[in-house]
Amino acid sequence: MKTKKSASILRKFLVINLLCFLILGLFTILYLQAIQPNLVKQRTANHLVIINNTSDHFERLNISFNSESIKKFLFSSRFLFQSLDRVQFYSKDGEIIGDTNILDLDQSVFSKTESITEQNIDGTRFNNDKPNNSILEDSDFKSQNLIKKTIKDKFEGEPLVLENKVNNNFFVSTLNKLEINENFVGYIIVTEQANDILVAVDERRNFILRTVLAVAFVILIFSIFLNKYILKPIGSLVLFTEAIKAKSDTPVNVAKFFIREDEIGKLTKSIDEMTAELQMRTKRAETFSTDLAHEIRNPLASLKGASELIDKIDKQSERQKLLKIINHDVERIERLITDYSQMLKDEASLSKEKMKKINLDVILTNVVDDFRQNLINQNKKIKINIVYKNKKSKNNFYILGIENRIEQVIANLLDNAISFSKNDSKIDIEIDEVKNNFLILIKDEGPGFSESSIQKIFKRFYSNRPTKFGEHSGLGLNIVKNIVELHKGTISASNRLNSSGAQMELMLPKSG
Repeated sequence: MKTKKSASILRKFLVINLLCFLILGLFTILYLQAIQPNLVKQRTANHLVIINNTSDHFERLNISFNSESIKKFLFSSRFLFQSLDRVQFYSKDGEIIGDTNILDLDQSVFSKTESITEQNIDGTRFNNDKPNNSILEDSDFKSQNLIKKTIKDKFEGEPLVLENKVNNNFFVSTLNKLEINENFVGYIIVTEQANDILVAVDERRNFILRTVLAVAFVILIFSIFLNKYILKPIGSLVLFTEAIKAKSDTPVNVAKFFIREDEIGKLTKSIDEMTAELQMRTKRAETFSTDLAHEIRNPLASLKGASELIDKIDKQSERQKLLKIINHDVERIERLITDYSQMLKDEASLSKEKMKKINLDVILTNVVDDFRQNLINQNKKIKINIVYKNKKSKNNFYILGIENRIEQVIANLLDNAISFSKNDSKIDIEIDEVKNNFLILIKDEGPGFSESSIQKIFKRFYSNRPTKFGEHSGLGLNIVKNIVELHKGTISASNRLNSSGAQMELMLPKSG
C-alpha cells in the first residue's frame, strides 16, 4: 500500500491563503453590493424627512390637495426643496397634480442650465430652453404613466425607493403617501440626483481592490522568503537526516546553514551535534561489545582449562588451586557483565537526567563520611581528610550537575585510592577555586602509577589492575571520565612529586 505523500508547508500555506482570499473576496463582494443600498437608504431617510415636513406644512397652512393650491404652496415654500431635483404630487388615482419642473420658479430655487443653442447645417439656429434638472421631462408622458403604474401595482403602503439612470446621471426617488390631518390625500415623489453615491461606491471599490492587490503582493513576497530562507533549508535538513538514516555514502551538505544565527542555524547545529553524538554512541557500543567479548575470552579460556583438568588431578591441594582459579574467573566474568550492564544503564539515564545547582562541598562531606564508616567497619586504619585551600569559600562550592553522578565519581575515585592504600596511611582531598572552576585533588600514599602514559588508566578494560581482579572490571575510571566530561569538566591522573602515591585531579566548572 502506497503511503500518501504529504503536501509541503509552502503548498499548505498557499492553499490556506487562497481559501482566506476566497472568503475575503466573498465578504468583499457582499460589502460592495451593500454599499449602494445603504447609501440610497440614507438618502431616502432624508427624503422622508422632507415628505413629513411637507405634510406638516400642508396641515399648518391648511392647504387643499389640488393643482392650484399646490402651485401656490410651491411658490411660497420654495426653501423646502432647494436641495432636490424634482418633487411631484399625485392624486389617489395616480394623476399628477403638482410638479416643480412645470413651474416657472426662481432660478435660485431650482437651478437650470443656460439655454443651449444648436446650429443646423445651413447655418440657421434654434434655441432649446429645457433646464438640466428636468431630464425626466423629456419623456413626461412615459414617466407619468410609469409612476401611475408603479403606484397601482407596486406601492403597498410603505415608502417605495426608485433608482434610475438618465444620461449617465443617477437619480434616487422616494414615493410615499401624503397624509393631511391623518387623512390620506395622495402621493408625493421626491427625486434627487445622487451621482455622489456612485462616486463613493467607485472609490471604495477601488480602495478595496488596491488593498487586495497590495496584500496579495505582500503574501507573494512573504511566500518567496518563506520558501527560500525557511522551507528549503528545512527540506535540506530532512534530506540530511534521511541520508544519515539510509547510511548514504554521499550525505547532504548542510554546512552553509551553520553560519546562520537564527533558528534554522541553531536547528542545523543541534541536528549535527545530535547526529555526531548518536554516531559516537553507536561506535562506542560497538567498541564496548568488542572489548567485552575480548575481556571475557581470557577468563573463559582459563575457566575451560581448569574445568578440564580438575577431573584428571587426584591431589586435593591441586584440586583446591583449580577450584580457586575457577572461582576467580567466574568472579571476573560476573564483574565484567555486571559493570558493563550498569555502564549501559548509566549512559541511557544520563541522557534523561536534568542538571541542577548542587553544592559540591555537601556531596564531598557525605561521601567521605560513608567511606570513613566503612573503613571502621572493615577495621582498616586509613584516614580521609578534606582540606580547603580557601576557607572563605567553604560551603559555597556550587556547580551545575547531577548529584548522584557526582557522588558516583567521588566514590569511585576514593574506592580506587583506598584499594591501593595500606593501613596507617591517609588520603587527602583538597578542594580549591581556579578561575571559573573548582579543583579537587585526591591524593593517596600508595605505590603510585608505573605506566609511562598514566592517562591510559581511563581506557576501558585497562590491563594493569590490582591483584584482586575479581573486584575490578577496568570500567570504573572510564565511567568516571564519561560522567566528568558530561559535566563539562576534566579529569587527569599523576604521581605525587614530593612523596610516594598517586593523585587524581578533577576540574568542574562553577555554576553561573
